[in-house]
Amino acid sequence: MADERRFLSASGVPIALRRRQHSASCRELAVRGPRLQLRSLSAATSAVWLAAYGLFALCENSMVLSAAIFITLIGLIIYLHFVKIDQESLLVIGSLGIQVTSAYASGKESTTFIEMGQVKDVVINEAIHMQKVIYYLCILLQDPEDPQGVSEVVPLFQSSKPRLDCLIEVYKSCQEILEQRKTAPQSS
Repeated sequence: MADERRFLSASGVPIALRRRQHSASCRELAVRGPRLQLRSLSAATSAVWLAAYGLFALCENSMVLSAAIFITLIGLIIYLHFVKIDQESLLVIGSLGIQVTSAYASGKESTTFIEMGQVKDVVINEAIHMQKVIYYLCILLQDPEDPQGVSEVVPLFQSSKPRLDCLIEVYKSCQEILEQRKTAPQSS
């Protein structure tokens, strides 16, 4: 079963939350941001190349045009492969752990897996950023030496930055699975 709802990011950009339930203890939650707009990409490329042509007209050195084309292409490749994230997803499997995946515009994916034994809780935290309060979802990792302590905080959805209403949906789904995991050993 899958459904998709529209929300806004902290900066007001439209995003979509897709929820897919694979089983009672396995859910996938994906936040998809806006796709790269060809119009804005073309405008930026044209502006750089027009500026380079203006410099070429002044100094009559063809290296200026070659450098502008080279720098633009390298910059675009770096942006698509390392910066522009199209989708961030969270796969929560009650018996195994949590997989966090970021899919870049170039097609590259970055995946991190956290074993369920390390997960203390999933919480919504708040931070002050640029004179406003923003909310973010994070995973609290259990400290191996102190069972009551937290060793690390892993923030989620750092690129899409969903607003609180979207984070609450993701939080509730995660908490349902974490509650199942907490009650399962007691019933055995």
